[in-house]
Amino acid sequence: MSNPQQLRYSKEHEWLSAVEDGVATVGITEHAANALGDVVYVQLPEVGATVTAGESCGELESTKSVSDLYAPVTGEIVEANQDVVDDPSLVNSAPFEGGWLFKVRISGEPDALLTADEYTAFTAG
Repeated sequence: MSNPQQLRYSKEHEWLSAVEDGVATVGITEHAANALGDVVYVQLPEVGATVTAGESCGELESTKSVSDLYAPVTGEIVEANQDVVDDPSLVNSAPFEGGWLFKVRISGEPDALLTADEYTAFTAG
């Protein structure tokens, strides 16, 4: 399993893309997708909602369990990926591509996020 080097990671297993024009894309890692098993339902934050770093902002339900989705940064939701709502299996099949979850306009600097190497070491723990 390889974590893309250009992304940053939370200890709750979300990834964050580089910020472009104040907006970053968020998803869950391949490690989290594998741990969840087959994702069958995704609840994402609404466009316009404000999320707070480290707080729950949605839910992922799999054949094994229900897990909270945490915001890796604070900001306003500008887009939710309707494709994963319609086809939750994208979270498993393409966690770093088509299975992204939402885009957020970040307020302030993201902090306490891990590099790909740090996240790999954290999950190997």
